[in-house]
Parts: sequence; structure tokens; C-alpha cells
Amino acid sequence: MEYEMDKQITLYVVRHGQTYFNIYNKLQGWSNSPLTDAGMADARSAGTRLQDVVFAAAYCSDTTRAEQTAETILAANHSVPAAKLTPASFFREEFYGYYEGTDMAQAWYVAGAPHGTSTFKAIEEKYSIGKAKDFLKAADPFHQAEDNQDYWNRVDQGFDLIRQAPNLKDGDNVLLISHGNTLLSLMERYGQGKYDLSVRPANGSVTKLRLTPDDIQVLSYNQKD
Repeated sequence: MEYEMDKQITLYVVRHGQTYFNIYNKLQGWSNSPLTDAGMADARSAGTRLQDVVFAAAYCSDTTRAEQTAETILAANHSVPAAKLTPASFFREEFYGYYEGTDMAQAWYVAGAPHGTSTFKAIEEKYSIGKAKDFLKAADPFHQAEDNQDYWNRVDQGFDLIRQAPNLKDGDNVLLISHGNTLLSLMERYGQGKYDLSVRPANGSVTKLRLTPDDIQVLSYNQKD
């Protein structure tokens, strides 16, 4: 399908609210844990901050934490008509394979140690977030974790889903509920080196992107006020 050559969409990308796995510092990719009370407050706060943004559509990953965050934000939104929510597996967090639900420090130590690094931050600083994905798949005894190519092959389909949406027109705003590692990955790929990737985006934070037919431009990152 051909895209409208001049169609540009503004994406309001919100990291889901805090979950129990976030508190326990466990890898949470395709697995799921419920939002905490603080996580629901994250979602309500984001909803208040975005209540006057007119959304033409809304998307989220098909995980409970993302859907619940999206529904909370949309319940506070004043758009008429209300934006329809489309959950899609394309927008899931990185799949961590065997290491789903594992203590984050332990998993990244196992992934990074063969490469002279012992933490996610060290892998990011010495190599890249993309390489962290490759290292984790290599360390997975089942080799089912997504490497960088696997990951972007899937996520890019999600952005194309938005680009191709027949109900969206140039200048529309779209809500997208996303995940921590995904936001870091987007900043690494599209942020032109302007953002500190050692700082994880806050739960409930808003990142604005401009989605063009063939690119993504970062307008702002990790805003929570």
C-alpha cells in the first residue's frame, strides 16, 4: 500500500503505569504483571495531562498493563468522537525469551559477561541497546529471545499499521501506549544522540514523535509534567 506522501502523524507515546514486576526489577517483555496502585495513578496523571489533546486514534500493545493504561487515559480524554483503541502485538515490549520474569541484573549479567560487561548500562555504553538484544538472544538457551533485527521487524509493522490507517489524515494526533525498553530503543534509533539512554523513561511519561511516511522524528522525550 502506498502512503500519502505528505501525511504526518503526531504520536503521543506513553509508557504504561508502574507494575509489580517494575517494583521487583524483573524483565517484563511479553509476560505481564498488574498495575500497582501507583501505576493506576501514573495512568490517571497522564490522562489529566492529555485530556485536551484531540486524538484521532489510539494504539497499545496487547498486554494488560498497556491496555489498562490506555483505557484510563482515554476515559479522561475530551475528544469527540472518542478515539477507538486498537491493541496490537506489534507494539509489545522486547521478548526476553528464557529470561522473561528474571531479575534484571542477573539476566543482563549473563548476557553481557561474555562481552566484558556486567550490566545493561555497561552494554549500552560500550556497545548499544541493539547489541543488548543480540547478546540476550545469544545467552538464551532456547534462542527464543528477540535479537535487534527480530525486534525491529515486528515493531516497524506497528508503525506501518498506523501509517496505513485509512481513517488517519495529515496532522492527526494518535495515542500510543508503549514500554520502557521500547522507548529507549526508539531514542537510540531516532534520537540523533540527543538523549541520555542511561535514564529509563518514567512510568506514565509522555514522548512525542512525528511519524512520516518514511521516518520517525523525536519531538520530546520522557515528559511527566
